[in-house]
Amino acid sequence: MRQLLKYSVVLLAGSTAMLHPAYAQEKGTVYYMVPTLLDEFQTGSVSALEMFLEQVGYEMTTLNADNKTDLQQSQMNDVIALAPKAIILAAVDFNALAPSVDAARAAGIPVIEFDRQISSTVSDFTSVAGTVEIGYVAAEQVQKLLTEKNGSVKGKILQVLGDPGDPYTLDIQKGFEEKMAAFSEVTIISQPAMMWEASNAGTIVSDQLLANPDIDIIFSHAAHLSVAAVASLESAGKQPGEVYVMSSNGAPVALQLIRDGWMQVEVEQPLYAQAAAVAMFMDKIVAKEEIKPGEYDVLGLPSVVTTEAWGPTIKIPGAAITPENVDDAAFWGNLKPPTEAVTSVE
Repeated sequence: MRQLLKYSVVLLAGSTAMLHPAYAQEKGTVYYMVPTLLDEFQTGSVSALEMFLEQVGYEMTTLNADNKTDLQQSQMNDVIALAPKAIILAAVDFNALAPSVDAARAAGIPVIEFDRQISSTVSDFTSVAGTVEIGYVAAEQVQKLLTEKNGSVKGKILQVLGDPGDPYTLDIQKGFEEKMAAFSEVTIISQPAMMWEASNAGTIVSDQLLANPDIDIIFSHAAHLSVAAVASLESAGKQPGEVYVMSSNGAPVALQLIRDGWMQVEVEQPLYAQAAAVAMFMDKIVAKEEIKPGEYDVLGLPSVVTTEAWGPTIKIPGAAITPENVDDAAFWGNLKPPTEAVTSVE
């Protein structure tokens, strides 16, 4: 993946990724606990968080859990002992990491949940995509695609979820099925790709093409799952556009699938804005000041902070990427970081 910043980063499973910016940071170090580096969203999140935190005066060190819950728990224990200014956590396992969140906060270290919301305990801030809303956007796009393909909103959809323990995929499913419930002539077949493994998605698509050869649309909840879906379509002798393909997160591979004609729509998860929001509020989080609910502009996206049982939460909307706008630099999958600098919220 193209490096987004002017310094180099080495990312090893279970190790630190040391940031060497061009100038010293005056506000201290923040640790980012990334769950894995096996997909472009996660590697992109490291670069984006580093870039935006540097702009507001913080240095960031990254620990990669390699999708291992016990490793991330051990990393959290080690980081708590170092007493950083804050911890940004994208949990491998939501329930299993809740006690680590409690331990960090008990030690006086603020914890920010990034991308993967933990609702079973209190955190100091949560920055997530509006995942139910992503489901709404996906439903709107499916309605258009079915009308284009079949003359009206009717047909068969294979929905390939991510891991069923991940609220991200469950919320997308909730929003999508809520908006599609009004269409009685639409059949939705939902199957989970356990652990978000692409190979599992490929197997699901292969099996369902045999069981349901009349599938009109394959909707995967991540771009890397759609790569596996397209491979299964090719193995089945399908041509681009014969079965419509759509997914949700906006990775570079998805944008290329749109350009290649295999994918019709990608609903972006707003990576840059999610990272920018963390930087915008970091001073308040570190100072343990109140984060006021209300509307905020994050890189031009109208976003809302609410006060939830698990703490202040910002939700940022996504957008539909199609052949008509696929080259727009605003989409993170085009790997063109925004030139607009973030500033701390007063």
